[in-house]
Order: sequence, then C-alpha cells, then structure tokens
Amino acid sequence: MGTLSIALPYVVLTFFVSLILVPFIKKIGFSIEAYAVENERTVHHGKIVRIGGLAIFLAFIIGMTIFVHPDSTFNAIIIGALIVFIGGLIDDMFDLKPIIKFGFQLLAAVYVVFIGHIQLNEINLFFFTITFKPIIYFISILWIAGVTNAINLIDGLDGLSSGISIIVLCVIGFIAYQMRRIDVAVVALILVGSIGGVLPYNFHPASIFVGDCGALFMGFMIACLSLLGFKSSTVISLVFPLIILFIPLADTSLAIIRRKANGHKISEADRSHLHHVLMFKIGLSHAHTVLLLYFVTILFGIDAIIMYFHQKAGLIILVVLCFIAWIFIELTGMIKNSFHPLIGLCRRITGHPKKSEDAKFDANKIKD
Repeated sequence: MGTLSIALPYVVLTFFVSLILVPFIKKIGFSIEAYAVENERTVHHGKIVRIGGLAIFLAFIIGMTIFVHPDSTFNAIIIGALIVFIGGLIDDMFDLKPIIKFGFQLLAAVYVVFIGHIQLNEINLFFFTITFKPIIYFISILWIAGVTNAINLIDGLDGLSSGISIIVLCVIGFIAYQMRRIDVAVVALILVGSIGGVLPYNFHPASIFVGDCGALFMGFMIACLSLLGFKSSTVISLVFPLIILFIPLADTSLAIIRRKANGHKISEADRSHLHHVLMFKIGLSHAHTVLLLYFVTILFGIDAIIMYFHQKAGLIILVVLCFIAWIFIELTGMIKNSFHPLIGLCRRITGHPKKSEDAKFDANKIKD
C-alpha cells in the first residue's frame, strides 16, 4: 500500500492534465482539419480528430518538469521524443510518405543512442555474450525504431495502442522498481497518467484518436525506457521487453512476413493485423477485441514479472503462451491461409484436428 501511495502522485497529476487538455485539443484539431475520415480500411464513422497524442505529450512534459530532475540521459530522451512526436504530428496533418516518417524515427533513435547513451551494455544470449560496440549500437537503434513502429501499427482500433501502452508501462515500471531503477519507474508512471487521461476519450466509441504523433511517441518512450530499465539485468538482455511487448512486436513481425510471402510491399497496409482477424474472422465486437488484447498483454506482462522472480517458471509459461499464439496464427491464416505446418504435422501424426467442409478456419477446411 505504501508503494502504491508513492506512485499515485505521478499518475494522478498527469492523468488530470491530459484529461483536461483533450477537449481543447479536439477544438484545435477540427479548426486545422486534423481529423481522420472514413475509408476502406477504417472501422470508425464520421470525422474524428487524430492529434490526441498532443495531450499525452504536453501532460508528459509537465509531469517531467515537476517530478524529474533533468540529466543528460532524460534530456536526450525528451529531445528524441520531440523529434518523433513532430514527425507524427506533421503526418497527422499532411500525410507524410512512410520513408520520411521513418527518417524522423531513425534520427530520434540515433540521437538517443549516441548522445544520450541509451543502449544495451551487452547482449546476453544463451551460449555467448555480444559486447562488440557496432553491433550493440545497431541493435539498440533497431530496437528503438522497431518498438516505435510496433505501437504505431497496432493503433488500428479505439483505445488499443493507448491501453496496451499503459499495461506495458506498468510492467516496465514495476520491474524497474524491483531493479532499483527508480528513475525509470517514475518516468513510466508519469507516462501512464498522461496516456490514461486520454483513454476515456479514446476508448470505443472514440471521440479522439491518439494519431501517429501519440502512437509513435508512446512507442519511442517504451523503447527507451525498456533499454534503460533492463540493460543491466543479468538475465538475457532483451527477454523482458520482448515478453512485455509480445502483442505489438508479434503483430509487426507477422505483418512483414505476411506481406513478403504474398508479394506485397512491407509498407503496404492490409486488414490482416491481429485486431482485424479478431473482428472479421473471429467475429468479436470492436470493444471486445480491444479488451481481449488487453487481457493477453496482461498475461505476457505477468509472465515477465514471474520470470524476474523465478526464471524457470517464467520460461515454461512463456513457451505455453507462445505455443497457443502460434496455433492461433496458423488457424487464422495470419501469414497465409495455406500456412499451417504445426497443425498439419499434428494431423499427420494423430489424425486430428479433422478437416470438414464447414470448418471455421482455412487450416481445417477440405480443399478442392
């Protein structure tokens, strides 16, 4: 209870700041015509302002000013976050080309790695440790850019990216606190409150979107905090953030594999993301899809916490969760309708699951 009471001020202040800011930002968004309109890929109706990330960013800056003593590391993070945020804000207003938007992200990542020294100390793999600096720099930049984009890519349903970011940040903050990285925990809590104030407006049916400025900013901050919080861990360096960020990272990886497998450009949008599958193939409602993905994110977050305290138990749970996730991927054809090697192997060995003409999933249908 004592720890919770210590954490509350960081969350409560920024929560109310962003909550109060949202109505003003909605008016600004309409006045400058920074709103999303319906098209063949959207699942919303009408014109909805898409610069809600501005409330998150401003509340975060206010919280950092009040609660955090500035140093070179966090100054670098704020400057990098500002670069990413500006790139996203310009895109929300004028629709930048993907390569230009990625340029902002790459610039921010390079800045925090080389100027802020936010990078892995080493990469501990199962059988050896990588300490070669050029590889460390490359993987650190790749991690920041990858996580930034992963959060942006799951921003396809009301409240999805913001809610998942809150869950991820809570887990990062908790583990960072256990590791005595109080600075990382405090910044995570400030960000939780900043996002939380927007979530009531952003959850289905949303009256404002966080936009690219919000999703990219959240992703960038999560990437930086995960490097700061876990780089000194004696456990495999990237295991904790990989587990915590399983949903966005898996969805992003599958999107890249799927588009390459089907001969499409990696940057080409589609409606086969995890949230689309749950809605259009499984038949879940908008809100239920978001809540289910929250639940799955919580499961992986709990597993990361378990692994911190008991590595073997955490690994066993992780294997089980990943196995269930892979079966789901094969059943729903998230890579390709014809791609289901594990189910096919199981069928050849045991004769199950049986194929039928009226099967819900392609993996179980009788092909002509």
